[in-house]
Parts: sequence; C-alpha cells; structure tokens
Amino acid sequence: MAKRIRKTPSPLERKARKGFRGYPAATIAYYGPDDRRATKVAVGIFLQESEDPDIMQRRFSEEGDIRQDRPIHYEILRLIQQHHVKSVVMADRILGCPHEEGVDYPEGESCPKCPFWAGRDRFTGERIH
Repeated sequence: MAKRIRKTPSPLERKARKGFRGYPAATIAYYGPDDRRATKVAVGIFLQESEDPDIMQRRFSEEGDIRQDRPIHYEILRLIQQHHVKSVVMADRILGCPHEEGVDYPEGESCPKCPFWAGRDRFTGERIH
C-alpha cells in the first residue's frame, strides 16, 4: 500500500486556520494569470474593523508560483508580526488576474494579458454566462 504524503501547512496557513481572534487582522490574497499559478500576493492589514485596510502591500513574481516563494512568505510573516496581527484570513485559491482594473486596463473590460479570467467568476473560477 502506498504511503500518502501530506503537505505541511505553511506558517501563514497555520495562522489562518486559527480563525478570527480579533484585530489587528490581516488578509492574504493570491492572484495569477490563471487558476494554477500565482504571480501576485496582496496583504492587507486592518488595525480595527473597517472597509479598507490601513496597510496594503503587494509582492510580485514572474518566475514560478509566489505561493511557494519562502522569502516572500517570511516578508509577510514579518509584516504580520510587526503589526501584532491577531487574525489572518487567507483565500484557499487564486482570486483572479494580478492586474488591476482601472489601473492596468480600462474599467469594465477584461484584462488583455490574462485571457483565462475573461468571463469567469474570480472566486469560483466558473464561467459567467
């Protein structure tokens, strides 16, 4: 019988599994050209309950998958520790294109660099009719 190999959760995943424990809270979201490779991570820190984060940092990587980039994960961990974050919320999938609507391409249009996401729901990856 073959042994099942379990992936060890990253320190960020372990923090997210603990659930909401109060503020400050951090959100971590990954974005990529498709639903298999993340090239951007966005980290928002909310010092208290609000609609917009008090601190927002983004990191990019054109090589490989940023979810496997240990130096970037350590940067995120340092940022979380620096702001005494109690809660971490992290999406379990890539949440769409890494380019920003209205910044990298016109509002209301699909990103010309990421055709995979055209006509797809960013949270489920399913086609929108």
